[in-house]
Amino acid sequence: MPYKADHKKQTRARIVEAARILFNRDGFDRVTIDRVMEEAGLTRGGFYSHFRSKDALYSAAVSGFLMGRGAQWRAEAGVDPSRTEPSMAVQMIEGYLSTAHLGDRDGQCPMIALPSDVARANPEVRAAYQQLLESMVGLFERNLGDNTPEGRQRALALAALCIGGMVIARTLPDSTTAEAVRKAAHGAAMQLISAAPSV
Repeated sequence: MPYKADHKKQTRARIVEAARILFNRDGFDRVTIDRVMEEAGLTRGGFYSHFRSKDALYSAAVSGFLMGRGAQWRAEAGVDPSRTEPSMAVQMIEGYLSTAHLGDRDGQCPMIALPSDVARANPEVRAAYQQLLESMVGLFERNLGDNTPEGRQRALALAALCIGGMVIARTLPDSTTAEAVRKAAHGAAMQLISAAPSV
């Protein structure tokens, strides 16, 4: 029986999602191609018909988050990128800096889960990571309706608070301190939002 027309695309998506979860859990170095293919329910032999290297897969896992698990996350958080209003920026902060997002290690944004790996990665991976950041910054810029240089600075600061607060909270062994960091980042982000001219 022949494969459906989109079989290769679906198989590639399975590999990317399996890799994204494993990279979130264990980082780039500790994840092997064999583990990824096993997690995807596939044999190693098929890997190279989809990716030229583990680095290429890593890049796909980072960039694929935006329209894959990231789109699902945005829907769950009530973030609608097609709406341009301050409430969407608030929803983004509420969802991103939530205890649920902090605890969802498998589904977490790669900007939280992988920053030290990405810093050592090849330019393709770093570009994919920057694309995620620019998407978040763009969402804040559009929804706060401030296209000035100050608006760009505000959007960058909001993204830095969201990502940085969660990176620090994720790495702390003391859950009380981790929660305090998460709440502090949330509070500072909300103050920046309320200071925006359009709010």
